Amino acid sequence: MDALRQYLVAERDRRILWVPVIFAMGIGCYFGLRWEPHWATGPAAMLASALVFAFFRRASNWPFGPLVAFLAAMICVGAAGVSAAQWRTITVDTAMLSKKPGPGVLSARIVQVETFPDSSRLTLERPVISRLSRHATPDRVRVRLRGKQPNFHPGDWIEVRANLSPPPLPAAPGAFNFQRHSYFQGIGAVGFALGPARVTGGNVALGGFQPGIAVARIRTAVTERIKAALPGRLGGVAAALMTGERSAVPADVLNAMHDSGLAHLLAISGLHIGLVAGILFTVVRAVLALVAPIALRFSIKKWAAVTAMIAAFAYAVMAGATLPTQRAFLMIALALIGVLLDRRGLSLRSVAWAAMVILVIQPESVLGASFQMSFAAVIALIAGYEYLSERRAYGDGDGWNRHSGWWQPSLRYLAGIAITTLIAGAATAPFAVFHFNRFADYGLIANLIEVPLTGLWVMPSAMLAFLLMPFGAEAWALAPMGWGLELVIQSAKAVAAWPGAVTLMPAMPVWGLVLISLGGLWLCLWRRVWRLWGLAVIAAGFSAMIWVEPPQILIDGAGRVLAIKADDGRMLVSQRRRGRFQQEIWARLSGLEHRPGIRTQCRRQTEL
Repeated sequence: MDALRQYLVAERDRRILWVPVIFAMGIGCYFGLRWEPHWATGPAAMLASALVFAFFRRASNWPFGPLVAFLAAMICVGAAGVSAAQWRTITVDTAMLSKKPGPGVLSARIVQVETFPDSSRLTLERPVISRLSRHATPDRVRVRLRGKQPNFHPGDWIEVRANLSPPPLPAAPGAFNFQRHSYFQGIGAVGFALGPARVTGGNVALGGFQPGIAVARIRTAVTERIKAALPGRLGGVAAALMTGERSAVPADVLNAMHDSGLAHLLAISGLHIGLVAGILFTVVRAVLALVAPIALRFSIKKWAAVTAMIAAFAYAVMAGATLPTQRAFLMIALALIGVLLDRRGLSLRSVAWAAMVILVIQPESVLGASFQMSFAAVIALIAGYEYLSERRAYGDGDGWNRHSGWWQPSLRYLAGIAITTLIAGAATAPFAVFHFNRFADYGLIANLIEVPLTGLWVMPSAMLAFLLMPFGAEAWALAPMGWGLELVIQSAKAVAAWPGAVTLMPAMPVWGLVLISLGGLWLCLWRRVWRLWGLAVIAAGFSAMIWVEPPQILIDGAGRVLAIKADDGRMLVSQRRRGRFQQEIWARLSGLEHRPGIRTQCRRQTEL
């Protein structure tokens, strides 16, 4: 007990880092409940634990007084997380369909347009559905349209005959909960069109002006100009990097990026926004340094930080201001604010503040793969940097530069890329296995090649294209961007074609991921030697994949499709044509590739 107290005292400045962790655990507990607790449960627990903390904090002479006070403080923070998640759930209050209303005429305004090779998907607001009353009608719906359709734009009002249904529940225990995701997105129904849609009006005449609609129309226009300058797959990938529109990325390219461990390059996140901010910061600072009157009289570093923050904000808005981009911008903004305040730009404390802000505003984010993977990567990288800095400070830090040669800067850069990629890959791998049930075995090699290519060639070209677009000259920058993207695609396909490029993994239990996360945080957030205890916790989390087997029998929610896992590892399903989406999820959770050779139709379901 004395040793524990000594460690807690020695790590006093690091204890604040655990506040968002405990807060997130409270959020997770709320969403993991199978019933809705009373609204006063969280506040009551907060009040009780706060009183216990206040009492035992003064009772310092008691043997376990400090420990009880510490535990009470943690319980109070966790209860606050429960309350925040419950309050967010109550205030969102998305109206959702309770059952299928049947085919009907849908009239609504377009919020988002996603164009695929053989179809399109529209997110609609203010719907009027012929078979539903106004009270039972959701505020937003999402509809997929097939075949040739008009050119839709955000803000247009359309009319279409569609078949709607409630957002589906998880296909299996522990699978992605699309219904919960739709609830927090404000989407209360999904479905498909039964014919072509018809544009009936514009946003100005029928719905009034909205900034969100205006930005969406600009994004759509920019995406179309990118595709016009770069036809085919290059335009689809370029649009994904510049506007966040991934629907035009061909399936073969997307699969190759996943199998090679490069899928994160297509999702605008901290890497892309960080590159935009970093490039602008470096360029502006270098240019201002050449102007002597400005460089001598003003802090050009702060001017560069403000410019980088504005550029990062504009890029996040252009990318659709999705939850991942919002989180990425917040973290980059905190780092740049640190520069403005003459403080360390990016630290674990600033990351903790960013996480806390996000969790308070959007508690459901903690359940998503993007939140988990982005924060895991950032925390691991900062902790690794702190460790290496301490070793350099107390060791032979000048040994590398003592006999510096012309080749050593390049070697240091490559070593930095390798270490960064290794740390980020190791930190995000458990979450990739949990959410996607696959591991890219050669992801480290692919990222060592493609991340520098993206940072030094592709993204600078994209930024130049944005600057030239108002003058109609974006093709001058998009052309070299396309050359870089072609190298990225070809490299991804080459790595994905290597034998054993992907290892399929069965579903990991939630408690296994929780243990791995807590062990990793224990390893990264503390500084003293007791941080190594986290390795044992991580090992215990990975053991879940050994001791826990996936279900042998699965039944869809409607009771129409039955699947069993055979002794030879194959999945036998009772229906091929029904529940194809469920079958794909079942195969993935079992560590199987979803293709016709793996699933076999049973002749008679009664024989099962």
